[in-house]
Amino acid sequence: MSFTGKYELQSQENFEPFMKALGLPDDQIQKGKDLKSTTEIVQNGKKFKVTVTTGSKVLTNEFTIGEECEIEMLTGEKAKGIVQMEGNNKLIANVKGLKTITELNGDTIIHTMIMGDLTCKRISKRV
Repeated sequence: MSFTGKYELQSQENFEPFMKALGLPDDQIQKGKDLKSTTEIVQNGKKFKVTVTTGSKVLTNEFTIGEECEIEMLTGEKAKGIVQMEGNNKLIANVKGLKTITELNGDTIIHTMIMGDLTCKRISKRV
């Protein structure tokens, strides 16, 4: 199953408290919660390029499954991490105490971020 495609955010749960816990400023959180972000994923075997566009902010990360890489966090900070694949439809990463699970179900991507006891879920559909 290929992740390649463009996905538009449909809904999100627990966005504000999660972003506050990450340390994002309130004005950024308020702007971010109302913007429909678009995620573009290009998968070439084990290599991935993920570009998330939210308003004028563009975040791009490139990684190879199972290899250490540098990941730019939502805060703009860069950290080392390893992305693993579970089955053929789930990407899992642990970076600086933040666990992310990106699961592809047909034309829907469920992106779950977990930090401590806080969870934020974002659901996007292929466009």
